[in-house]
Amino acid sequence: MTQAELVCPAGTPAALRTAVDAGADAVYCGFRNATNARNFPGLNFTPEELAEAVAYAHRGGAKVLLALNTYPPAGKTALWREAAETGARLGVDAFIVADMGVADHVARTHPGTRLHLSVQAAASSPEAIRYYCESFGVRRVVLPRILTIPEIRAIRKEIPCEIETFVFGNHGLMVEGRCSLTNYVTGQSTNMDGVCSPASDVEYVRSADGSMSSCLGGVTIDRFAPDEKAGYPTICKGRYLAPHRAEGYYAFEEPVSLNLARMLPELVAAGVHAFKIEGRQRSKSYVRSVVSAFRRAVDDIRAGVAPDLADLVALTEGQKETQGAFRTKKWR
Repeated sequence: MTQAELVCPAGTPAALRTAVDAGADAVYCGFRNATNARNFPGLNFTPEELAEAVAYAHRGGAKVLLALNTYPPAGKTALWREAAETGARLGVDAFIVADMGVADHVARTHPGTRLHLSVQAAASSPEAIRYYCESFGVRRVVLPRILTIPEIRAIRKEIPCEIETFVFGNHGLMVEGRCSLTNYVTGQSTNMDGVCSPASDVEYVRSADGSMSSCLGGVTIDRFAPDEKAGYPTICKGRYLAPHRAEGYYAFEEPVSLNLARMLPELVAAGVHAFKIEGRQRSKSYVRSVVSAFRRAVDDIRAGVAPDLADLVALTEGQKETQGAFRTKKWR
């Protein structure tokens, strides 16, 4: 049985320190530019902040994983090359990559640094994962959130690298690394620009009846009753009107959070090496609460006792949780 590592979000230097203090084995973060898939104003790190963060994490016994997990536009790779050079110079413990060109560059110019394959690469088959391992020396793959535990167990037997899976946070049912929905209304995407639903395109409109509409790029994504809490407008989690429906419905995905706390022993038994908590856009209090709860659970599993799991529903999206495809799925 593997000794699972707890990988935690660090959207800011303060969040990184909080995650380390709460017991993270590793933290993942990115620079303040398009090289990472959470390129939002107020998030991420300058090179100077990352240098201090690496030192802080290492003093606390934690690793720092630098996300370079977006896809450079053709002919515009300088930003990603510079980010890789800076990260290596500052001593990050691994690069999280998605693009083959970025993976190749890091493997050739910084061969001593670990490569982790981002969920943005959408590699969910043994053949795809082995390709990245054999071509670029990838040491760990972050699996998309569309696989059941039996499927993960089968993949583990056929690949030469570690497995990391999400255990808490965004449900992420879209084909990760291939979602371009936001392009239709904003011209930007997570894959290429590091941002889904950029804040500059978000607007909330209050109607005379007290309802609230959340809009993205001038398009209404959802409408909330006066007693409902208005969510952030992302196209995949919007409610839409259609001829066959009397009222708006979630066409793609209902706002709900993944919570696999009760499945941790099964994931460890399946050969998962690292548990990933999603939430680089979340607050310090969120990071502290979730990381602390999962730290206790992972330690219990390592000690061979049943984990005493905290109730994390209050921190989930819309106060709803799911085990997603990990338990079972009715679609292929």
